[in-house]
Amino acid sequence: MSEQITITPTRPYLARAIYEWICDNQLTPYLLVDATQPHTDVPVQFVKDGQIVLNLAPHAIHALHMSNEAITFSARFGGVAKEIYVPVRAMLGIYAKENGQGLFFDPAEYADIEDTHVAQASETKKEAEPSKKKPSLRILD
Repeated sequence: MSEQITITPTRPYLARAIYEWICDNQLTPYLLVDATQPHTDVPVQFVKDGQIVLNLAPHAIHALHMSNEAITFSARFGGVAKEIYVPVRAMLGIYAKENGQGLFFDPAEYADIEDTHVAQASETKKEAEPSKKKPSLRILD
């Protein structure tokens, strides 16, 4: 019998490395996002043709966290603070604004990988379903 080894995608690791390289060279990191992917939370008023480019410069954002599942940070858009959530599967590229150097990813890379948030959401929904009791309200004197 042979065991199948699950290998994690390289996209989040490469994105972190390119981000660091861009910042070390005093360039402006831009993130190209597929805003149509599930669980992507970006300002929809700035989405064009299903995509958005986000400025990840350290002075433009706050609390950046790049994990293997998502990129999260807060930023201001039109003066309004917004929490951004970009699943790794929605990340199409990360590059320097000044010269375009960076990496662009194959959108199909995650086609065969189950979205853990979808799986978790369906599990949570299943757990919540048994209590389908109607809410009641009564007035106390």
